Amino acid sequence: MKRLAMLLCLLTRPAAAIAADYTVQPAASKLAFSGSFQGAGFNGSFSQWTAAISYDPAQLATSKFDVDVVLASAKTGDSDRDSALPGADFFDVAKYPQAHFVTTAFHRDGARVIADGMLTLRGVTRPVSLQVNFQPHGSGATLDVGGSVKRLDFGVGGGDYADTSVIGNDVKITAHLQLAAK
Repeated sequence: MKRLAMLLCLLTRPAAAIAADYTVQPAASKLAFSGSFQGAGFNGSFSQWTAAISYDPAQLATSKFDVDVVLASAKTGDSDRDSALPGADFFDVAKYPQAHFVTTAFHRDGARVIADGMLTLRGVTRPVSLQVNFQPHGSGATLDVGGSVKRLDFGVGGGDYADTSVIGNDVKITAHLQLAAK
């Protein structure tokens, strides 16, 4: 009788809810960065990246972001900077062709949702937190994320380029993703 009661209890319990899976719509999405050089701001973006998104603001425990970025696809609109970024002094794409970000947890900070994760860049893995803004619509959603990293924490622009009065240490990362439900 005990076994029957336990079995009935297990069968009638609701299944654990999981986050919804989404496909990124590349033509309407952007992965960008901004920084400063000699006191002037600049913007850039990556044209080649992939993202696996599983997200539900009501099910943060089962949500996950997993993003791979082709570093050689970075463009800022300045030919000198664009030719320097793939080199050994900055991204060193010959040795480290991709960056990778994967979430480890999500949490709420008041009304905001924060995605905590690990960013691997130039062979260095460090924790990064990103603010999340998720807006569902129809069968899809818009996902905006943003945060900052310190470039020198990852060895980007070290050596002769470590002077933060010339190249700012803070780099803002933003993403605007249009998502379609899988």
